[in-house]
Amino acid sequence: MADKTVTSRGGNVGSVLVNAAMMWGINVWPGWQVVPFLTSDMNRVLGIINASLTAGIVANLVFVVIRNRGVMALGNLVVLGIGLAATLRLWEVFPFDFGDSWSGWPVVVRVLLGLGIVGSIIGAIVEIAALFSSLSGSRQRARR
Repeated sequence: MADKTVTSRGGNVGSVLVNAAMMWGINVWPGWQVVPFLTSDMNRVLGIINASLTAGIVANLVFVVIRNRGVMALGNLVVLGIGLAATLRLWEVFPFDFGDSWSGWPVVVRVLLGLGIVGSIIGAIVEIAALFSSLSGSRQRARR
């Protein structure tokens, strides 16, 4: 029986398009510089953000062709790892300045970044389990 996965090919193509549009929007037009609460420190995190988006594009293009759960778990681990590195870098550099607006914005952003970090770690644990399960051959039934 063919290995069915959670994400469809259409979902993978959609992810590629969304990540590509985000890269275009951040780097080309209109560019991150038009976002009023981002500081010039954004240049210090832009490389890892681009790496994360690129990893997502590459992984999802591979997933369109290769529908193997083990390959997908490995690809997702790479994407999660780079995304986690980007989130940690955003936490460290914190290229945000909310000016005279509501003073709670920095806390809200820190909480959201923290949730992203925790979510990435949980996702990585799930994908490690899926990878080992796939390698051991213990998961024979199709996933939906």
